[in-house]
Amino acid sequence: MVRLASGVTATVAALVLGLLVSSASGSFATQGREIQTLGARIILLDDVLALYGPEAGRARDLLRRSVDAAVARIWHEDGPRQPFRASGAGDGLLVALQALPPGNEAQGGLKARAVALAGELAQTRLLLFEQAGGSIPAPLLAILVAWLTAVFASFGLFAPRNPTVIAALLLSALSVAAAVFLMYELDGPFSGLLQVSSAPLRDPLPPLGQ
Repeated sequence: MVRLASGVTATVAALVLGLLVSSASGSFATQGREIQTLGARIILLDDVLALYGPEAGRARDLLRRSVDAAVARIWHEDGPRQPFRASGAGDGLLVALQALPPGNEAQGGLKARAVALAGELAQTRLLLFEQAGGSIPAPLLAILVAWLTAVFASFGLFAPRNPTVIAALLLSALSVAAAVFLMYELDGPFSGLLQVSSAPLRDPLPPLGQ
């Protein structure tokens, strides 16, 4: 009965662990694609402002500073995670775009496109900031660890005490712990050892405003 119960518990724990790792991996990949999309929109917005003319020079400078602030806050470079507050550069960018004086019909179309892109950037940035905290509830993780502890305890009830058995149990425990660690790291894509690359946002920075 002990072996039967431990088998059922091990099966449930393996299913839950597999689903959590798969979910965390999917979330990690999704946020990586969102960062790439954000970087592409930054380049597009700067191109639109460059086409607008020298009147958009201040807006391009504010765009650069708002990207710097967004990278620092998403990747927690300016300290622990804090409640979201709009950056001064981000608000200034929206004001500067609205204040652009369209001198002709072409500039009017470029201004409308720039304002729309700025709104999309702000929405994506807010979404990334909200997703940075992780999605796996702590009680679920605690229950999973309790199941795994019970499974390994049941393995040791009837196993002979020799170095081979101890080494096998230790390796199995390390493998399961590595899976839990991988799940935890993937669930926090902007901190820890496994992080979504910030290159798609940092790479466009040098050309901005030039």
